[in-house]
Amino acid sequence: MNRQITQLFVLVLLLFGLLVAFTSRWTVFEAEDLRDNTANRRPLLEEQRIPRGAILARDGTPLAQSKRIGRGAARRYERFYPQGSLFAHAVGYSYIDRGQAGLEKSRNDELVGRESEFESIIDELAGGRVQGDDLRTTLDPAAQRVALQALGGRAGSIVAMEPSTGRIRVMASTPDYDPNSVRNRFAELNRDRGRAIFNRATQARYPPGSTFKVVTAAAALDSGRFKPDSIIDGKSPKEIGGVPLANFGDQSYGPITLTQALTNSVNTVWGEVGEKLTSQTIFEYMEKFGFGDEPKIDYPSGQLLPSGVFKSSTSTRILEGDDPIDVGRVSIGQERLQVTPLQMATVAATVANGGVRMEPRLVEQVVSRDGRIRERVRPKKAERVIDEEAAQQLGLMMSKVVEEGSGTAAALQGIPVAGKTGTAEVDGGASNQAWFIGFAPVRGPKMAIAVTVERTQGQGGTVAAPLAKRVLQELVRRG
Repeated sequence: MNRQITQLFVLVLLLFGLLVAFTSRWTVFEAEDLRDNTANRRPLLEEQRIPRGAILARDGTPLAQSKRIGRGAARRYERFYPQGSLFAHAVGYSYIDRGQAGLEKSRNDELVGRESEFESIIDELAGGRVQGDDLRTTLDPAAQRVALQALGGRAGSIVAMEPSTGRIRVMASTPDYDPNSVRNRFAELNRDRGRAIFNRATQARYPPGSTFKVVTAAAALDSGRFKPDSIIDGKSPKEIGGVPLANFGDQSYGPITLTQALTNSVNTVWGEVGEKLTSQTIFEYMEKFGFGDEPKIDYPSGQLLPSGVFKSSTSTRILEGDDPIDVGRVSIGQERLQVTPLQMATVAATVANGGVRMEPRLVEQVVSRDGRIRERVRPKKAERVIDEEAAQQLGLMMSKVVEEGSGTAAALQGIPVAGKTGTAEVDGGASNQAWFIGFAPVRGPKMAIAVTVERTQGQGGTVAAPLAKRVLQELVRRG
């Protein structure tokens, strides 16, 4: 008899446990998945009744705010963007019928005041009303305006960040759009041939051209295999990967140093360096610089793309060092290498920061409505990529590019600039992808930058470098 009672008791406990598990599935264990499901509109409807926190620039300029519509039970809040298109891609948008993007999406929990279940219960018992927290970002309105004016409506992107902290001060992508118009123009913006709603800083993959030689040079110096004054023959053409490789304009050099080879962007030298280092070494340093993974930044995962060598221009599969790859051409930014502007700004920032890569970030603080700082986003070290001596040597090599090489258009009066230009042929050679990456000042760098312009007839030194100058001048001189 006792045995039967025990079995019945165990069965009741088991059934009760299953009941708890099933009833808790959506409210506890999978609550976040249910909330994030795009087909579930209830959280968005609930959030409309919450005064969403503001998103502010680093100087306090409002970038996103909420306005109340209706009263009493009909009260709700709608988003509006006082600066229009200025930070459209970084800030994003939030509308019940259009979804979310940018910081509005990645920081949604903070903006709607979503705390832990325990904190929410305490607030409700105390008669409190849920309010969103404000975000103070790292973004600089004055420098962003300069960047957008410099791009002048041309398709492209500019990213500027502090090397020692990872703070992003400029994230410009053109064409841009006014987030206030998303509700009424969403379909139009999505089918627009210029893809204005598309963030070129984080979502576009471009061939980097010769800017990638900075990564190759970093590997060469840090590995101890080469020095700035190492001599290599710069003749053109030269067989690299079993196929003749030529320098720009088929200019042939004799034996030259690595510094001269970077100053003059000599393909045949850097192709040979890459082959001598081997693909495993090149890919090892690429991984250290952050290639191959989505950047760890407070931004929606769906709006971030990794950089790397892809199986094809349309593939999402990233190749590795043991795949069949022409490492000589990878080393000069060719082959199937594709990068984002954010990744190349990170490369420049890492060299500027003595070889230490910092995680990029867009948010400085999360602040409650009563002024309390709920979260202070601290600079976070990703990893040491190259040693400090190699970084200093590379910085001086890059300074020669701006002093006397292809990057002279990026030079600032009285402030030494380090940089590297890049020009990649696209559209079957009909146009170019123009690049400039760099930092300033050379000693004690304050700002790193990456600039790219799509489908231009000019080169990196004539198209992208002057844009970098304008933005660096605004940021470095003002501090």
